[in-house]
Amino acid sequence: MDLVSIITPMYNAERYVEDTIKSVLNQTYKNWEMIIVDDCSNDNSPEIVKKYADIDERIVYIKVDSNKGVSHARNIALKTAKGRYIAFLDSDDIWKEEKLNEQINFMNETGAVICFTSYELIDENSNALNKIIKAPQMTQYKKLLKGNVIGSLTVLIDKEKLDFEIKLEGVPHEDYVLWLAILKRGYNAYGIDKSLAYYRKSSKSLSGNKIKAAKWTWNIYRNIEKIPLHKAIYYFVNYAINGIKKS
Repeated sequence: MDLVSIITPMYNAERYVEDTIKSVLNQTYKNWEMIIVDDCSNDNSPEIVKKYADIDERIVYIKVDSNKGVSHARNIALKTAKGRYIAFLDSDDIWKEEKLNEQINFMNETGAVICFTSYELIDENSNALNKIIKAPQMTQYKKLLKGNVIGSLTVLIDKEKLDFEIKLEGVPHEDYVLWLAILKRGYNAYGIDKSLAYYRKSSKSLSGNKIKAAKWTWNIYRNIEKIPLHKAIYYFVNYAINGIKKS
C-alpha cells in the first residue's frame, strides 16, 4: 500500500474540521497521512486538531508564524508530505469512505498520473443542495482552459510519475493553475463519474463571487498562461457558457 499525503490548509474551521478529520479516519484505504497546516486560526480549531493528532500519529498538525493564505499553507504541507500520492482536502469539506480506495484502484489499473471524481454540494449546515458536479471521463489542457472541471477536494496525483515539483502559486484559483501546469506538460486528467466527496458551499467563500472568479480566470489566461488575446477571448466565452451550465 502506497502512502497518500492529504494536504489540508486550515483557518478558523472549528465548526467543520472535526467532520473533515472523521471523514479521513473513516477511509477504507488506511495508509495515509493528513497534514493540517493552521494559518494562524484564532478560534478553537487548533485544539480540535491537536486532540486527534495526539491519538493518531497519521494526523500531523503544523502552525505557521503568520497568516499568509491558503497557497502558502498548502505549500508547507507539500514540503512535509512523504507520500507517493498527493490529495487535497480543505478543512470544511468531507470525503466519502471509499474515496481514496476507489481512486488508488483506478490509478493502478489505468496508470493515470492525476484523477478526480464527481462530488456533491452541501450548505454551511451540512444539508444537501441536491446538486452533483459530475466529473467528465477525461480532460486535457485545452479543454481545461474552457472551465475548471476538476474539484480540488477530489484530486489524487501520483507524484512519482510527475517530472516537476507540485507547488501552488500565490494567486486566486491556485488549484486551477496547478492543474493547468500539470496538463500543459502533456498529461491527461481522468475523471471517475462517481460522487465521492461533499463540497461545502459557503456564502462567504472566495469562489462564490462570480465576478471576482471571472477576473481571476482572465488573469490566469493572460498573465500566467500567456495566452494571446484572441485565444483568451475564445476560452473565456467557453468558460462563461460552462459556468452558466454548471450553475
